[in-house]
Amino acid sequence: MAIRGKPKKLGYDALWEYALGALGRQAQSAGQMRQKLARRAETPSDVASVLAKLREYNLVDDRKFSETFATSRLQNQGFGRFRVLRELHAKQVSGGVAKEAVEKTFAGTDELELVHSFLARKFRGRDLREFLKEEKNLANAYRRLRTAGFSTKSSLDALRRYTSRLEDFEEPPED
Repeated sequence: MAIRGKPKKLGYDALWEYALGALGRQAQSAGQMRQKLARRAETPSDVASVLAKLREYNLVDDRKFSETFATSRLQNQGFGRFRVLRELHAKQVSGGVAKEAVEKTFAGTDELELVHSFLARKFRGRDLREFLKEEKNLANAYRRLRTAGFSTKSSLDALRRYTSRLEDFEEPPED
């Protein structure tokens, strides 16, 4: 395995090319791009200049990025709103922009239906009524639902469809 040294510092023109290459490989939030550029820039003013130029050409737009990201996570992976929001925060998208994008993306989406399709996909080939009789499997299914970003209420409601072991559980306050 090759040992990596410090990345080569780049001037404005080379930094611009680096930014275009990074965006060509994968969409980036403004925060992610700022962080990448800061590691490679000779001067902090180059970072600000390149970011300004990227915004001018509409190559970096957190609102568009977060909407596209949220739509992708919902349609391709079937994740819940809390997971998508958490991932957008990790990608350094501001809270307001992230929340707005998630609300817009998940508007009109039935979370309970999403939970059922998630369970069917993750536990395909298993009879969930039998599988969830074991306490460890029930705990595992609940944990997976919560990690996937579904609310406590929707997770418990979906699991109640397959097992009566949750009937004694009190309804939790809304997430």
